[in-house]
Amino acid sequence: MSANTQDLRNVVLLGHSDSGKTTLIETMLYEGGAIKRRGSVEGQNTVSDHTDLEHEKGKTIFSHQMFVNWKNNKINIIDTPGFDDFVGEVVSSLKVADTAVIVLNAANGVEVGTELVWEYVDKYQTPAIFVINQMDHPKADFEKTLEQAKERFGTKLIPVQYPYNSGANFNAIIDALRMVMYEFPANGGKPEKKPIPESEMARANEMHNALVEIAAENEEGLMEKYFEEGNLSEDELAKGITIALAKQQFFPVFVTSGLKDMGSGRLMGFIDDIAPSPAERPARKMENGDEISYDPNDKTTIFIYKTLSEPQVGMVSYFKVLSGKIKPGDELVNANNGETERISQLFVAEGKERIPVTELVAGDLGVTVKLKYGHSNNTLNSKGIERKVRPMAFPESRIRKAVSTDSTADMEKLVTALHKIEEEDPTLKVEQSAELKQTILHGQGQLHLDLVKQRLQKEFGVNMNFGNPKIPYRETITGNADADYRHKKQSGGSGQFGEIHMRVENFYDDMPEPTGFNIRQKEVEDLPWGGKLAFYWCIVGGAIDNRYIGAIKKGIMQQMKEGPLTGSHCQNVRVTVYDGKMHSVDSNDISFQLAASGAFREGFQNAKPQLLEPVYSVEILCPDEDTGDVMGDLQTRRAMISGMDSEGHYQKILADVPLAEMHDYGSTLRSITGGRAKFTMKFSEYQLVPPNVQQELVKSHSVLQEA
Repeated sequence: MSANTQDLRNVVLLGHSDSGKTTLIETMLYEGGAIKRRGSVEGQNTVSDHTDLEHEKGKTIFSHQMFVNWKNNKINIIDTPGFDDFVGEVVSSLKVADTAVIVLNAANGVEVGTELVWEYVDKYQTPAIFVINQMDHPKADFEKTLEQAKERFGTKLIPVQYPYNSGANFNAIIDALRMVMYEFPANGGKPEKKPIPESEMARANEMHNALVEIAAENEEGLMEKYFEEGNLSEDELAKGITIALAKQQFFPVFVTSGLKDMGSGRLMGFIDDIAPSPAERPARKMENGDEISYDPNDKTTIFIYKTLSEPQVGMVSYFKVLSGKIKPGDELVNANNGETERISQLFVAEGKERIPVTELVAGDLGVTVKLKYGHSNNTLNSKGIERKVRPMAFPESRIRKAVSTDSTADMEKLVTALHKIEEEDPTLKVEQSAELKQTILHGQGQLHLDLVKQRLQKEFGVNMNFGNPKIPYRETITGNADADYRHKKQSGGSGQFGEIHMRVENFYDDMPEPTGFNIRQKEVEDLPWGGKLAFYWCIVGGAIDNRYIGAIKKGIMQQMKEGPLTGSHCQNVRVTVYDGKMHSVDSNDISFQLAASGAFREGFQNAKPQLLEPVYSVEILCPDEDTGDVMGDLQTRRAMISGMDSEGHYQKILADVPLAEMHDYGSTLRSITGGRAKFTMKFSEYQLVPPNVQQELVKSHSVLQEA
């Protein structure tokens, strides 16, 4: 099963949901002889979508690894989900692919899911092939789809083919690279090669010449030969185009009907002949700046790009061999944690099937099971080698939900299960917030979190409930106030006594020092939750002993952790302790701690307290026709629009939106735009809460405290 590095092709299929990736892959596997009969998504029997959850949803949810032997090469194929809720599967798959096959729906054109994957294709500088699929759809429009793609992805998109007839009667493709027409039988399959009709020759020649020019630019002597002879041989064309594709100088465009098995064989042939092998890809940079190339004679390095927990099996690790060779029994050292792993078993994947192999070489994709310390984003090396792949960067979460269980007894079980799923899915974050006293789940969208909920029920037997998480408000002051507080308690024997006088003020950088005080000591402390506390000790004449400074600061900090307005953290306050009293017997640390807390609370409440809320920068990409509805919805969320711009046939809206108004935004946006929009959000700053909102929040907190 082992292949030479130069005989490997690693391709990942990407695209918006319903572009037909899974059906196209099924046809590719069938054309290559990997399967004897094509399955269907509706029939729940495709090689790729094999999990119960995918059968239930009728969609690809996880990335799946497959392979097919085509002529002398082994082509590894990764299928990926089309919903942006599962973008993590796209990011990890692209990390190990050498060519991206971007599938477009001929009836719908360029959709927002395609925009999303293109960002990562561009980021990883991956050679890309575009496939306009579903040419048999009654509403298929090749010209419009191609125009949209060029508009969005640039003029490097060069069609290699176009449909002779599209729609319900689609059965023929004009191929400008080989200058032939492929005509397919009614049920698809192997086409008959025919001469290009005279009516199409002008267009075919124009497209062919564009391909010749691309090839000639990349191979010395070809341009001269092209000018002399006006043409290039098929081998010469292939050589130049291979270089151009590998350098991302052009992105060829093909047409197919995955459903009717038309055009997929030609696509496979192009991948086999033209797509770069791992050996033809640039050397990979390590975290320390060193480079390694896909050399099978080098020491072994593998990179784990995906892990999955399976019942009765345990952890399953999917990896790419970056250098050297790997065999069962090899011992590799994990560069991320220093642990040694023994590779007990080695497989290649054909969907859910795992086929044992005796060796995999540099550039190949493989699977192993039951690693004790290996996780996604980990690099494993031969002993004595220090290499670590730069980790994959995943997008920020766009949705957060508080989670709970029906009984407190199940909560620990829930958190344990969530952490197991979090280990497999780097776009999922489990936060146990001490500040909010909630367990919060961060994900890419409601569909993403709903899937986690289903997995918890099916795999771990735990029921999870969703709720809106509390908002991490902050409290500050906009004025200043003096306050004094005496704590006195007598209960037989030694009592408690402490009296403090302090000034509480709004603090900002470079503010002038307080006047009228004798400053003995000052500290400006960065608070763990953001903002600052400036503490000034201005006691003279021994009114309070210096040994109580620590207790007084502790009392202030305790009150700042649960502010007087809503119980939220306080920030950006200057406290000047300038007078007080103590008792030779009854004064102690706890007395001054309680006195300081009481004085701070009183001073804070009299210094024009103000609530702050977290505001997020939100970027939305939506179709032109939905812009008005999206803007209208944002206005109901107290959003401040900061900019608008056009990106192809999409509008980009930039807005600052309070986090409190972003509950369920993903679901709303999907509903408004029919799933054709996407958004990202990132924390920006804390801003003042409007007075009416503050009044409601303070009132709600008071009611809760009374209860």
